[in-house]
Amino acid sequence: MEEYYLYDPYKNVLSGWLRNESWLDAIDEMNGWVSPRLGIRFEVSSDSLVLYHPDQQPFADYVEVQQQLEAMEKRAKEAENRVVEAENRATVAEEELEQERQRAKRLEELLREAGIDPDKD
Repeated sequence: MEEYYLYDPYKNVLSGWLRNESWLDAIDEMNGWVSPRLGIRFEVSSDSLVLYHPDQQPFADYVEVQQQLEAMEKRAKEAENRVVEAENRATVAEEELEQERQRAKRLEELLREAGIDPDKD
């Protein structure tokens, strides 16, 4: 292990260690620390820990991730419902088309019975 980090959310205390040969050296100041291996930055505020990606964008916390997941699930369900509705409309349209074909066929038969060739212009 090259790095080791420990965060106590109840006390809002972050500790870290770096491997040096065969032992771990404590990191003196963790606030603002950038992991040499991961490139992430640790920021300890008065009440929480925020981690930043190497591009300086903060990691989403659990609540944000949960909200994003719920929003995605809702959008997926809405999309699924739209697909089902579209499939139902397509089925109805196909049934109506088949009814119209049967009607046209019956009318064509009636015309032929009356001596009229429906295919002739």
